[in-house]
Amino acid sequence: MFDIQVWRYRKHQGALPEAVLSSIASYYRRVTTEALPMGYAVGVVMSIAVLTLVTLIVRDPHWVTVFSLPFCVGPILLAMLRVFPNAVRLGARTDSPAQQSALARAICRDHFVCLGSILLFIALQLLVIWS
Repeated sequence: MFDIQVWRYRKHQGALPEAVLSSIASYYRRVTTEALPMGYAVGVVMSIAVLTLVTLIVRDPHWVTVFSLPFCVGPILLAMLRVFPNAVRLGARTDSPAQQSALARAICRDHFVCLGSILLFIALQLLVIWS
């Protein structure tokens, strides 16, 4: 994740240095706009994950599996509704440096939320397997 570059500037409120913005924006342009077929593959994998979890819940509604559903669906929705649109917008570089910096910071923050949720999801699934 190229957006981790904002971590060094987390205490600064202003625009990120141009080299950092350029690096992050170039990455997101490549992985969103220029790598269009791969985006569909990522969406398919996310859909399979949700469908698999829902199937498990329908077959055997174990409380841990049901409880883990938001930790799977939440990051996927966050990615679809906020991270991806922000990444496309940042990759286009049409906003001011201050707005691009805000987008980069938001994407990084959202990625940390997704990471935490997915780690909780995995931990809950391992709890089901090991119990």
